[in-house]
Amino acid sequence: QVQVVESGGGLVQPGGSLRLSCTASGFALHYYTIGWFRQAPGKEREAVSCIRGGDGSTYYTDSVKGRFAISEDDAKNTVYLEMNSLEPEDTGVYHCAAKRVTTARQMCASYGPYDYWGQGTQVTVSS
Repeated sequence: QVQVVESGGGLVQPGGSLRLSCTASGFALHYYTIGWFRQAPGKEREAVSCIRGGDGSTYYTDSVKGRFAISEDDAKNTVYLEMNSLEPEDTGVYHCAAKRVTTARQMCASYGPYDYWGQGTQVTVSS
């Protein structure tokens, strides 16, 4: 199937860590720009971090700089989002999206259209 699937979400205490995975099937993420977006009840969808497969350039929203890290593993056709020092404000459903010929900054500044959009994985930060 041609799709992206997210995994790795869960319940974690403030200050804890999680690593999310976005795995593509049927196409190579290396030739796309990939973004992580999160949605929480009562809040607008927010771009978290994006990476361009072609050159590895990245973008992070200010609220996660220094805490999150995005990376790509071509062999596994997977993009990761390492989340550290998690805060309750990080709670939400995290979606992965992919789009061709887009810079990391442009990907994170856009709400679409996207070539592929995952079903999301829930991240809950609570004590």
